[in-house]
Amino acid sequence: MSGGPEEGRIGSPARRIEDPRLLTGRGRYVADLTAPHLAHAAFLRSTVPHARITVDASAARTAPGVVAVFTAADLAGTLGPVSFDASIPGMTQLVHTALADDRVRLVGDPVAMVVAESRYLAEDALELIEVRYDELPPLPDVATALDPAAPALYDVAPGNVPYHDTARYGDVDGAFRQADRVIGRTLRQHRYMAAPLETRGGLAAYEPAGGELTYHASAHAPHLMRMVLAAHLRLPPHRVRVVVPDMGGSFGSKWGITREDLLVCAAAVRTGRPVRWIEDRRENLLVGGHARDESLHLEAAVRADGTLLGLRARLVMDIGAYSVIPMNPAFFTLALRLLIPGPYRVPAYDFEVSTVCTNKGPYVAYRGPWAVETWAREVLLDIIAGELGLAPEEIRRRNLVTPAEQPYRTAAGWRLDGTRAPATLDRALELADLPRFRAEQRLARERGEVLGFGLATFIEPSPGGAEFLAMSGGGKETARVRVEPTGEVSLFTSQIPHGQGHETTLAQVVAAEFGLPYTAVRVVHGDTDATPFSMVGTGGSRAATFGSGAATRAARAVRDQVLRLASGMLGAPPEELELAGGRVCVRERPATGLTMVQLAGMVSLAPAYLPPDTPTELAATATYDGADGGFAQATHCCWVRVDPGTGQVEITRYLVVEDCGSMINPAVVEGQIRGGTAQGLGGVLHERLHYDEAARPLSDTLRDYLLPTAADVPPIEIVHLGPEPGAGPPDYRGVGEGGAICAPPAITNALSDALGIEITQQSVTPSFVLAALRKAGATPADLLDR
Repeated sequence: MSGGPEEGRIGSPARRIEDPRLLTGRGRYVADLTAPHLAHAAFLRSTVPHARITVDASAARTAPGVVAVFTAADLAGTLGPVSFDASIPGMTQLVHTALADDRVRLVGDPVAMVVAESRYLAEDALELIEVRYDELPPLPDVATALDPAAPALYDVAPGNVPYHDTARYGDVDGAFRQADRVIGRTLRQHRYMAAPLETRGGLAAYEPAGGELTYHASAHAPHLMRMVLAAHLRLPPHRVRVVVPDMGGSFGSKWGITREDLLVCAAAVRTGRPVRWIEDRRENLLVGGHARDESLHLEAAVRADGTLLGLRARLVMDIGAYSVIPMNPAFFTLALRLLIPGPYRVPAYDFEVSTVCTNKGPYVAYRGPWAVETWAREVLLDIIAGELGLAPEEIRRRNLVTPAEQPYRTAAGWRLDGTRAPATLDRALELADLPRFRAEQRLARERGEVLGFGLATFIEPSPGGAEFLAMSGGGKETARVRVEPTGEVSLFTSQIPHGQGHETTLAQVVAAEFGLPYTAVRVVHGDTDATPFSMVGTGGSRAATFGSGAATRAARAVRDQVLRLASGMLGAPPEELELAGGRVCVRERPATGLTMVQLAGMVSLAPAYLPPDTPTELAATATYDGADGGFAQATHCCWVRVDPGTGQVEITRYLVVEDCGSMINPAVVEGQIRGGTAQGLGGVLHERLHYDEAARPLSDTLRDYLLPTAADVPPIEIVHLGPEPGAGPPDYRGVGEGGAICAPPAITNALSDALGIEITQQSVTPSFVLAALRKAGATPADLLDR
């Protein structure tokens, strides 16, 4: 063991344990894995968005190097219909086959699968498969899909609305009657996606003798994947093992189980050969998981002084053609409806939601899948401030729930406590120095420059506390900690790192309980045969609170075992012992002690010399339910410069003031915030999945789907408020979603301020800026004269 107990202590920016492996090219991803007699899969995908089909694969079956060809009919006895019983009231299950049978519903729909000796031979064989398309009317957007004359994408969802629900909290009608003004807008968030560096992929191997399937996959809920694979392949769950190697990003896109996962495993079962599939980038852009694409009509009842009295929200969500198991997009609306008021005092509101099927890619849990609530609310607050003659910061100050009002019972009935959103706003404004900026803004216009400033404030449930968890779906986390005979410590976690630094932060948490350097803790993850069961895995910023909470509890239980064991051997009560640096000693006689190696060695190798009630190993399993967790919160500030002649936008400064409680590792926290903010920036200024009026995708290469580069992302200043005095352990709150949620409204509001126009759509490209100015009748000279 290297280093001392202070190495990697909680609160220090310890170097990430996983970095030397990943940064020197020694990581092992699905594409790096192989197996004897490995075969390779490729998919023939639909070239039209909506059609009845017939498939003739006979020629491909005899092509060189082909092991097998599968159509939907070929897999009828092996792979059941794609569905998962995870329903909520009012939600319709959209059951379908893994390979399209008689109908395709989007460009990219898998129609056939070829398994061959190489990917090249599989791709060649795909060209021999003949598909006849009898085209049906396309559903390129929500408006078309909702037309009474439109065909139903699924017979069980007439009108193409598989989910509709309403909820009312408080006296909404009374709030609107009392209002001096009712101000509302329809705000549209466009379709974009995660686009991880590593695309999807998997390697499946089936052992017929034992009936056992092992699937190595790039996914972050392996236990869920095991259950789904077993159910669809009609295998006992204990005969299915899922292993997750290193993963090159996900941002939520790999949380669910996709049709391709089922198909690769079915191919391994049918052929008796290991089968691997690696998604190419075009496949990823077409069907690798889309997100956002919501329209939210938000109305606010306000007094003349800006006080919010109530809200009405009408959400329409374009969910595309397929759901990814098990997360029907309707689930995302559960959290969304609870979070629409955000950190603000909203006594009453009602909420209506409809999900709509179209001929687009599947909707997945992309980073902050409820993000439209923050974007729409924060943009509308700026609009309200403008109509009432208030500064954007002032309307927020008048409506934010203050610490003095907490615990605060929201209109939806859950308890908001321990949040300091007003403090993030105050500190951000102090650092922003708005009076100085406004003076600079006026001078800049004289020089021919157009500048703008915008801000947004939000809260993120991480995990939100007992009541919020109960209303939004809840969940628990289990961890196991074990002291090895070497005296080192192993943590078995259901968290799945894919860029967040879990191998480091979880090691820091456990090491702190034993007084060890964090490098002495081994974090075991990603194997359903070794890790605790969890249907969730990693997602929703769970790791900081749930993962660390469970690890802390398990480590403390093992620490108590160590102290009790040492107590009998040292002749001193446990409360008089200290555990630090891998050694237990008597506090008053520090020379008297035993090392962890000695203690663990006795338990493993010489148990006969220990008392009869000594455990057979120094290990414990603990569960954490997140009930005492809370919210992360932040205020984002954005400064922009706009070229009125070209519409080009430059972010000249970006500031985040956040409160996520105690930080396990500040470097990891800031990496999460900066990464999320960069994705939020990309969503506003760069990324957009375009479809034409025939529902054909226009963004199926990275030449057409524009991702931000390092040159597009400004330096991001981050200020931490630190933990609230008296906060109870574990006061760790997740920050994985926050940057992606709060950056879009801050940028949108900055652009609105610069251009002097309302912006009610999230995609703000140079062409949009120029078109918006023309629509408003403004010229570049007009902007400079304001």
